[in-house]
Amino acid sequence: MRTGRTIGEQRERLEKSSERAAVHKKNKRKQKTRLTLTVLGFVVAITLAICLTLPLFGKREEPEYSPVVVAPYTPTIEVIDEDLTGSELPSRIKEYIGQAEADFRELGYTPVKVVIPSGAIREVRFYLDSYTGFIKLITDRGTGVSVEDADRMIHYLEEKGITDFEYIDVRVEGKAYWK
Repeated sequence: MRTGRTIGEQRERLEKSSERAAVHKKNKRKQKTRLTLTVLGFVVAITLAICLTLPLFGKREEPEYSPVVVAPYTPTIEVIDEDLTGSELPSRIKEYIGQAEADFRELGYTPVKVVIPSGAIREVRFYLDSYTGFIKLITDRGTGVSVEDADRMIHYLEEKGITDFEYIDVRVEGKAYWK
């Protein structure tokens, strides 16, 4: 073996610090260029995607919305107020009676008249055709659930063979009474 040589037969070359600094600067420039081109590529891709999809979702004509005016329910049957105060019934009571009347008709019953008893604040009594008694409703509950409860109670009484009743009371949720 010869002296001053490595096993690979060549002596390693020493790098100067100025050469290392030049290589480092060159690598930094390459890295900045790659980053700039990547960001520019993303910007171009997003712009292109927006430009291509914009005609698909272009200006749409907005439909003109007009406020929906729901005609309040009005009773078509006789309404008797036993208080006889001389004043007209509040619109809320009229609407409740009209809606309950419509619900009864939807289930196949024919309401004949409605009585608002004296001294009762929110109670309404419905008289139905072909039934001797009346049905007590309360204006705090929805008409739909009250009328459905009355319908269930009428069917229950018919199943038991009871055709005449003085009244059916469905004012309490989940319970029904009859006399």
